[in-house]
Amino acid sequence: MRTFKLVLKYLLAALFVLAGTLHFTSPDYYRRIMPPYLPWHTFLVYLSGFFEVLFGVLLLVARCSRVAAWGMVALLVAVFPANIYMAMHPELYPDIPPAALLLRLPLQAVLIAWAYWYTHREM
Repeated sequence: MRTFKLVLKYLLAALFVLAGTLHFTSPDYYRRIMPPYLPWHTFLVYLSGFFEVLFGVLLLVARCSRVAAWGMVALLVAVFPANIYMAMHPELYPDIPPAALLLRLPLQAVLIAWAYWYTHREM
């Protein structure tokens, strides 16, 4: 089980680094999914991308792993309103199937649980 958890830790870290990097390489996509009630869309896209990369890297640093995992949980909760907004307004995203927009909602819970798994000290 320990090896399985370690492999999944590296996978989660890679997913966060990749997702965070995409905020910098494709910022228009992320600006497009920002709910209109949030200010400073460009700044928030880059800020969330920065923290995704940071937490992804720090998850693999033993001394920082728990803090990084808590940061991931917080970030995933913070961006959840964008997922809700997309699911409620599928007409704004014709290139994404409405079912995929709805599936993002429970997927967010899975990602939160996955990150939460690393908030505990290893025995």
